[in-house]
Formats: sequence, C-alpha cells, structure tokens
Amino acid sequence: MNKISEKTDIQNFIQFLKENNIYQFHFVYNQSNKKVESSHKELQFISDFINSDKRDFEEHEGMFFQLTDKFDVLQGAFVHRTKRGQAAGGVRFWQYDTIEEYFRDGMRLAKGMTHKNALAGLWWGGGKGVMVHNTEIDKQNIDYREYIYTEYGKLLTHLNGCYVTAEDVGTSVEDMANIYKSTRFTTCIPDYVGGSGNPSEPTSRGVLAGMEAALAFKDETLAGKIIAVQGMGHVAEPLIGHLFDKGVEKVFAADINPDVVNSVKKKFADKNLEVRVAEKGDNSILFEEVDIVAPCATGAVLNENTIPKIQAGIICGAANNQLEDHDRDDKAIAEKDIIYVPDFLNNRMGIVNCANEQYGYVNDDDFIERHLLKDWKNGVYQTTLSVLKEAKETGQPTSRVAIKQATDMSMELHPIFEHRSQKIINSLVKDKWFEK
Repeated sequence: MNKISEKTDIQNFIQFLKENNIYQFHFVYNQSNKKVESSHKELQFISDFINSDKRDFEEHEGMFFQLTDKFDVLQGAFVHRTKRGQAAGGVRFWQYDTIEEYFRDGMRLAKGMTHKNALAGLWWGGGKGVMVHNTEIDKQNIDYREYIYTEYGKLLTHLNGCYVTAEDVGTSVEDMANIYKSTRFTTCIPDYVGGSGNPSEPTSRGVLAGMEAALAFKDETLAGKIIAVQGMGHVAEPLIGHLFDKGVEKVFAADINPDVVNSVKKKFADKNLEVRVAEKGDNSILFEEVDIVAPCATGAVLNENTIPKIQAGIICGAANNQLEDHDRDDKAIAEKDIIYVPDFLNNRMGIVNCANEQYGYVNDDDFIERHLLKDWKNGVYQTTLSVLKEAKETGQPTSRVAIKQATDMSMELHPIFEHRSQKIINSLVKDKWFEK
C-alpha cells in the first residue's frame, strides 16, 4: 500500500486499519499540551493533520471511531464542546471519498451542533455521528442497515454517554430503533417505544420562521415570493407545503433522487412547483432568479464557486454547515448584500423536538412551540431579527454575529452536571476503552 495520509481514500484507509488490527480508536484533545493525541501510534498522521488545521478543528474534545466486523463500515462520534451538557446531534449515513473529507465533515457538523444547541438555549453540548456507506453494498439492504445501526449503538454504549445520538441525513426512525437495541444514549427513537419520532416537520417550521424573520427585516412577507429549494427530502417536502400555505407565487426544487422528485411533484401537482433531478454536485438550483434560496440538502454548498452566481436576496435553509469556509464565505455573502440566516439558527427544531424527550410529552408543548412564536425573545424569529440587526449595526456578517452569540452561550457550564462529559472522555482515555 502507498504511504497513508489524510488524502488517502476511505477504502484504503479501512484496509490499513484491518492490516494493523485497529477496530476502535480515538483522537482526543489534551488540555495540557493543547494537542490532539491519537489512541494508536499508527494513526499519528491524522493527529498531525487535525492539529495543523485552522478551519474546521476547534479544540474538539474527542473523536471516537470503530470499524464494523461485517460490511467494513467506518463509524464515528465527533464531540466538540460539552460544557452545557452531553454532546447531542444526529448520526449521518453518507458517502465520503477521502479521510480528510470525512473528518472535516464530522468536525464541522459537531461544531455546528454546539452553536445550534447553545443558541437554542438547550442544556446540551455539540456532537455528531458520521458513518461511511460501503458502496459495494445496497444502501437499502435491510440486514446491512440493521447490523450497522445496532453496531453504532454499541459504540455509543462504549463511550459511556459523552455523546447522545439522534436522526440525521441518511438515517430513518427505523434505523434509530436499531440503535436503541444496543444503547440508551439516543433520541429520535420511534413513538411506539416512547420516542419523539421523525423531527423533520418541526425542523421545516423553524426554517419557515427564519424566512419570515428575514423578510420582516425588509418589511416584506412570503406572499407572492418565488423560492428555490435545494433538496426535496424529509425537511424540504413539508417546507414546500408551508411555503404554498403562506401564499408564495412559485417554488423551484431539485433533488438527486428521481423517486423523491416524482413523489413531491405528485404531492403538489396542483401547485406552481417546478422540479428537476440534479446530478451530485449540481448546485444550479441556487442560481435561479428568485427571492429566497433554501439549501436543504448537504453542506458546503455556499462557497467561492456558488456565491457569485446567487441572485436571491435571502439565503435561508435547513442544510447543516452551508458555508464551506466561514471566514471567507460569510464575508462574500455580506459583500453581495444578501441576507444570510445562519443554518444553525433556523434549523434548530429537530434537536429541540427530540433532545429532551426523556422528560415526557404534553400536547402543544410550550418548551417546543415557543421556539416558533414570533414574540418569544429566544425563538427562531426574534433571534434571527436580533442577529440581522446586530450585523447591520456592526458591519459584521450574520454568521459571525450568530457564532459569537452561540460561542458565548456554549461556554456556560451545565447548572447541575457542569463539565461531566469531559470527565467521561478523560476516563475513556485512561481506561483504554478501545482495547475492550
């Protein structure tokens, strides 16, 4: 095998792990020397890559991994900051080409959850699960999915609760039920076992609230507007319905899955909806001459290649980590006088809906519904207005304003357990969890 590095493709990395008999491993930030340290000397090259990164790494407390015995699926739990509580965030089932691509996405997603949970006022830290699909196997194979999600639950059990998972892109409620078979450290489990189920509908309502706030900042409403939606999946589909309910004139929408496109087209057959199937990496839906573009698929779609082509006056969507490079891309958006509603501000409702499901349910739950009220200070609507106002007054891009607010809140210690998850991580390292 050629020299291994962060540029190595995932399959060769998996082969490298097997050759070195490494099936569980970690990278943990050492507070004393301010360096990321690996569980295995063979993986030092990844520690070096993380330590040298100035874009996506931000003192992530720990990153934990396992390679499944069957199907060769690489599974990870990325933990960013846990001062407010255990790291919380969904598990993504996706395809990655290289080690670098995989690690960068995991680090960005975990950091985004820290911002999202803090800005929503939740007593949770930020984390994210990421599993790499083995492309040699049918992604919809029932035995494949049951096995890998059950194995992922076992990983979380090994991690003693420093990270609590949930549903995310590529993962279904049925998959969450399989995780629940092997761990207690999960939310978004099916309602038939007392869980909150699919969080997509409340997530779409949060995005809608962000759009309405951005328009209100311009003394406008959704009535008569034209919207472009990238993605037509679990969140985008109900969002499209809400947009028509609010009186928009037209919606453009695109997705890479032809079956999804046809399904949504049929559902809204009587509406002014123009759809198309897009190839992977095709972001042209964002370039339509519309009032608002809503990225609701994957992240990093707002970058130096796409931003110059965007004609809309507002960007507000459900996708996580829409900016490829925060420092570069939020500035570029601001320079075009585009109002950008940071994704972690308006797509909070998924985690709000499921994060505290262990406390039970009531009808029209105020702890959930208040986030969607226009007059609640900490709701999506008012927080969006606050960020837009501060950005206008200071000349700072909206993303930087929101991140500053979220970062300040993420430094607050949990009122009961303080920084307990950091203690859990320290004990995992001390006990060499990866050898058990």
